[in-house]
Amino acid sequence: TIRGHPWMLKLYAVFLSLVFMIELVAGISGFVFRHEMKDAFLSSYTEAVSRYNKYDARSQAVDDLQRRLHCCGVYNYTNWFNSPYFYSGGIPASCCVTFAECSGAELKNATLAVRKIYKQGCYDVVVSFIEENMGIIAGVTF
Repeated sequence: TIRGHPWMLKLYAVFLSLVFMIELVAGISGFVFRHEMKDAFLSSYTEAVSRYNKYDARSQAVDDLQRRLHCCGVYNYTNWFNSPYFYSGGIPASCCVTFAECSGAELKNATLAVRKIYKQGCYDVVVSFIEENMGIIAGVTF
């Protein structure tokens, strides 16, 4: 392509430089605004827990996060006691350590549920993941 189409090589270099600059800006922004990201996650996750209904996309994201990270609630499982969903559905099944051993009746009873669910809140898990991997993220970016 150098002999036939040198403009293609220049165009490729421009696109590559653009991608590098975007990565650099994103990495610096993430590092500088990491505390704001934590606050934004906390407020949006708290709202998602309080408006949980099991069916909408936000509720499914909460279930997915709790299942994958082995956590329950914002700070701990007791956050679900303040959710309107708790009065009809109990603690979500996504909090269960072993899904097969959790029944709907147990999840509606806070005393029984505590033996079957994750105790740690998702906010702490997500924040510790971000803090542990910030060095790796910054290293890859720079």
